[in-house]
Amino acid sequence: MLAKRLISFFKSSPKTQVSSFCSPVKPVDEEQSKAWGRKAVSFVLITVTGGVALSALDDLAIYHGCSSKAIEKASKNKALIDSIGEPIVKGPWYNASLAVAHKRHSVSCTFPVSGPQGTGVLQLKAVRNGDDSWFSFLRSHDWDILIMDALLHVPGNEEKNQTMRITLADNFPPTSCTACTTDSRPPE
Repeated sequence: MLAKRLISFFKSSPKTQVSSFCSPVKPVDEEQSKAWGRKAVSFVLITVTGGVALSALDDLAIYHGCSSKAIEKASKNKALIDSIGEPIVKGPWYNASLAVAHKRHSVSCTFPVSGPQGTGVLQLKAVRNGDDSWFSFLRSHDWDILIMDALLHVPGNEEKNQTMRITLADNFPPTSCTACTTDSRPPE
């Protein structure tokens, strides 16, 4: 169906018949060049619109993959569960922010979450490995969450409103801190 429409779109329009009531007759070449110009502009607009739509779908797929992994990780965190309760539910996608970089291999995402006892915002930074093929947006990617923080608001009585930050970084053990010595400084 779409192929037939595209073929008919690019076919030359039928030559118009000029009646005796028309004002001065324009050359056929000028009419055909205008028709091709209109078709070229329409084709460019359709192509750009399709590209923007594919980019938006790719961003939505990235958001869904990262946020699902973050919710999975957050639902296993005892401090987060104690603060806002279970189940932890992801908020609407239109309240989220997403920033992609490095050819869509790294992402920074912020989205709302809620539970029976409170609400909050999850902030994360994640990376992925994989190839960049033309149809890579069709596959789900496995994102590795590097940093994830939860900013939570737990309402209570007038005096007991709590706002807290919980770091959900269990991927990396804390590194030992070593004191700097004069030998470890770079030469000036």
